[in-house]
Amino acid sequence: MQISAKILDAVKQSTQCLVVACFEGGKLSAAASAINAADAKQLETLLKREKFDGKVGQSLLLLNPQGIAAERLLIIGFGAPNKGEQQGSVSSDNFRKALQKIPDALKATHCSDLSIILGDINVSDKDAEWQARQAVEILIASQHRADSLKSKPAEPSFVLKKVTLGFTKATSASATKGIAIGQAIANGVNLARELGNLPGNVCTPTYLASEAKRLARGQTRLSVKVLEEKEMKELGMGSLLSVSAGSDQPAKLIVLEYKGGNKKEAPIALVGKGITFDTGGISLKPGAGMDEMKYDMCGAASVLGTFKTLIELQPAINVVGVIAASENMPNGSATKPGDIVTSMSGQTIEVLNTDAEGRLVLCDALTYTERFKPKAVIDIATLTGACVVALGNHASGLFSNNEALAQAILAAGQTANDRAWQMPLWDDYQKQLDSNFADIANIGGPAGGSITAACFLSRFTKNFAWAHLDIAGTAWLSGAAKGATGRPVPLLVQYLLNNQ
Repeated sequence: MQISAKILDAVKQSTQCLVVACFEGGKLSAAASAINAADAKQLETLLKREKFDGKVGQSLLLLNPQGIAAERLLIIGFGAPNKGEQQGSVSSDNFRKALQKIPDALKATHCSDLSIILGDINVSDKDAEWQARQAVEILIASQHRADSLKSKPAEPSFVLKKVTLGFTKATSASATKGIAIGQAIANGVNLARELGNLPGNVCTPTYLASEAKRLARGQTRLSVKVLEEKEMKELGMGSLLSVSAGSDQPAKLIVLEYKGGNKKEAPIALVGKGITFDTGGISLKPGAGMDEMKYDMCGAASVLGTFKTLIELQPAINVVGVIAASENMPNGSATKPGDIVTSMSGQTIEVLNTDAEGRLVLCDALTYTERFKPKAVIDIATLTGACVVALGNHASGLFSNNEALAQAILAAGQTANDRAWQMPLWDDYQKQLDSNFADIANIGGPAGGSITAACFLSRFTKNFAWAHLDIAGTAWLSGAAKGATGRPVPLLVQYLLNNQ
């Protein structure tokens, strides 16, 4: 898709579809007003007839509009302008909601060339770079398809090939920068979605390792190495290997290093849970909905998606990615409830439930990450159903042993519209993990399940600033819209860009 920012004349712009704004109360944007004047106020009359009053997300598509060069005209409602300090601006939420209606309004058309005039829309506390970035991310996401494994994939009519975003002379340079960031993030999100949607018989730990190597091919700033089970055993990763013990697929520890900053600068580390299929092991899950356990590697997918964005943007920062990839299967060699394993840190773990396996692979990955002397570590995992109960699918759960790191992640999520919500990590919850037979139990009972899972991980992060993102509710959707979301790639990228 070719995307650019230019100064557009609403009347003269030759395009298959021109998109302009209308605000609540029927107030036309500058571009819409110019079109209205060019057509003897016919647009204004038509909007009144159709009772179009500019509410957020309201849309009206006009074919062969009179008085302008565009083949189609799409009017989108952006809602009520603010009445406070930034009078006349719309909220960032309304801006995004309005843009998300553009693909919906055009999905039945054969439009491939789209022009959107954004320069006459003020958004509260957001600049042209942010506006362009959001538009690009939304439009590219609308083109994503999840039917590559069908014998006859669908042939959608609405396939965008060219998008022109209209800004002013003063803001077009900023918008161009936003386009580049938006495209890179969208490409990273799409990679995470593609990996997440693949079935477990395709996306194995070995497949994830090959995808990481593919990303690094021809890249001078990115290198990848893959540790096999023999090497993990030599390192003492008994916790991680206890999860793969019941699978015919060998576990992999995938290590990515992006070196864009000063050699002496400590890296930021991203640690991803990569359970490519989770049956629950001996603590077998119910059959209903178990197919969705192919999404249990979405933490790993988000790490790979983030690295794809990094190699496109080439920021001046050092980043390490560590992915603990395994299946969790029940066979005669599988770990049993009550077994005790020894982690790479030397701490022993009583495995009370083999379906609490994510923390077992992550704890060894976190210990391994120490060797890079990171200035901050973020792990990303579809870790607990309890987090879905607590936060639904709107916000990722955030836990941290460092408040400055937590606040930086929360701020990045707000900017990227990929929000997280901070949960407690109090010592009060640690006692739920006590074991009579080992240093720690791998579950803490039904109360506060997402918190005790984070408390478990915190036992392995005492030597560095650490944050844990529980994405069990945000990494994929169920039902008719079933599919991976690619979250939290936007949040992670924004956090990294803020740390350049």
